[in-house]
Amino acid sequence: MALTLIEAAKLNPGDVIKNAVVELYAGSSDILGALPFTSIAGNAMKYNREGSLPGVGFRGVNESYTASTGILNPMTESLVIAGGDLDVDKFILDTMGMNQRAIHEAMKVRALALSWTAKFIKGDTASDPREFDGLQVRVVGDQKIAAGATANGTPLSLTKLDEAIDQTLDPTHIIMSKGMARKFAAAARGNVMGDYSVTEDSMGRRIEKYMGLPILKVDLDNTGTAILPFTEAATSGTATATSIYVCSLGDGALTGLQNGSIDVRDLGELQTSPLFRTRVEWYNSMAIFNGRAVTRLYSISDAAITV
Repeated sequence: MALTLIEAAKLNPGDVIKNAVVELYAGSSDILGALPFTSIAGNAMKYNREGSLPGVGFRGVNESYTASTGILNPMTESLVIAGGDLDVDKFILDTMGMNQRAIHEAMKVRALALSWTAKFIKGDTASDPREFDGLQVRVVGDQKIAAGATANGTPLSLTKLDEAIDQTLDPTHIIMSKGMARKFAAAARGNVMGDYSVTEDSMGRRIEKYMGLPILKVDLDNTGTAILPFTEAATSGTATATSIYVCSLGDGALTGLQNGSIDVRDLGELQTSPLFRTRVEWYNSMAIFNGRAVTRLYSISDAAITV
């Protein structure tokens, strides 16, 4: 069964340092906090994605059925290696205290989480074979819906968003930028949107929903670059639009893959330099087990939401 990173960490309560890193990692990204991960053996996973269902029909007395089979498309997802080394000078630790190491380690973990979130959306093995393909590359065909044909993008229509939700099999979440999420709040204040709601989780954190689906917001990656800016190609080809993704997160839908959990190793002081090194590594990827588990609504302009 696929578990979120935080849920998996609860199964190993004795490893305090690793679990603290996992919780910080998942807490640095809405997507990492919600996406379940399946643990696999080896460095890749082979599976069949449902292409089409077999045909059925009716028959008369003494008649036979026409044989029909469904279509399964074989897929392979290879794990990638994400991580990094963090070095803290012995001088800093001696003069400012060992807590400085924890502070810098936390910064490193947040950077890794933001970088992974960016690859989850925009990863492209054609540009860098060391990463995995993100949603923008993977979502094609009927699962890719244009917001409209207006040059430079079309204002988001709630009717189109409803269409994207209907196109997704058992949707659970909606992914968008913080800038796009602000437009939802503005539309709600202007009484344009009746299906927008705000609740709080057990920690008192704000959870925004549309049609009962939690909105997962992405912001900046580890370099300070917007992950879902209004600079994507619109239907006219101009780089003035953004996208919204409607997803079904869970077993048999969209899940993360990993071999083992996030590995945190204290390598101690280096022999070659007066530096204390911590290494964080994670063997991971993602898989879309059902072709209708994700829908991309693209060519959305930077404008107010319409009905």
